[in-house]
Amino acid sequence: MPNSSSMAQFLLLAFSDRQELQLLHFWLFLGISLAALLGNGLILSAVACDQHLHTPRDFFLLHLSLTDLGCICTTVPKAMHNSLWDTTTISYTGCAAQLFFFTFFISTEYFLLTIMCYDRYVAICKPLHYGTLLGSRACAHMAAAAWASGFLNALLHTANTFSLPLCQGNALGQFFCEIPQILKLSCSHSGYLREIGLLVVTACLGFGCFIFIVFSYVQIFSAVLRIPSAKGRHKAFFMCLPHLAVVSLFVSTIILAHLKPPSISSQPLDLGVSILYSVVPPALNPLIYSLRNQELKDAIRKIITYLIHSIHFVLTQNCVNEETFA
Repeated sequence: MPNSSSMAQFLLLAFSDRQELQLLHFWLFLGISLAALLGNGLILSAVACDQHLHTPRDFFLLHLSLTDLGCICTTVPKAMHNSLWDTTTISYTGCAAQLFFFTFFISTEYFLLTIMCYDRYVAICKPLHYGTLLGSRACAHMAAAAWASGFLNALLHTANTFSLPLCQGNALGQFFCEIPQILKLSCSHSGYLREIGLLVVTACLGFGCFIFIVFSYVQIFSAVLRIPSAKGRHKAFFMCLPHLAVVSLFVSTIILAHLKPPSISSQPLDLGVSILYSVVPPALNPLIYSLRNQELKDAIRKIITYLIHSIHFVLTQNCVNEETFA
């Protein structure tokens, strides 16, 4: 029974057998990753630089953008490399690192979304206690707890998964390394059951967070409906809409990816669904959060204007220096 560490590399699932379609996937991933990098980078810069955005909501949004950048940078570069060079290999160490970081960032993001739901709950249902319940120290502790929980979850799963002996080949049915695909290669019944147990514990924790989010939004909508003015109800509802949209996108794509019936499973569908939950949300989240946040849009507009003016100034100075030299 060979140990997994003796395996030099894994084979990832190719997007297509044709080089033309592989290049198309490369350019598609390049566009999505650039959109994610630009959007999340602008949010990080805006929240860090604008004093008006130093609120608990925007503090957690900054951390959410960090997890989105982590997710997109963990899976997409290797997929782009394989599509461009028409290969499917990934080293054993690279696969372990990819699985660890993807699990780390995706877990942390889910915990952050749960905390952000609590932020919306306090803002609408307990506005007089908002400053007390969500002070700077409390926000820092909650963010640290989310990152630490994500790290511990990723460490446990990665260590256990890559300690399993593998005897079912080295081909993974996914374009990046994830736990279910590696478990299919295992030939250790006890190790397999141990990892399944960890997955069940993680699923229960995730379900608990989901129940908390649902319960919080029931309380939020009950409070919104009790607001006497239509303008106040409208403002409160749209205060929660971005977070609700991001949570819905996150949860629905993960459920679709991992809980869809095996009868409808196929390679093109599995690839499409995996892209939906691993690549698309990090690119869409900045757009969703900036649509209804006027202060964030104003801060991003200032940054873009500053960058344009800086680039224009540099180009102008270069032209002047060239003319002077000539």
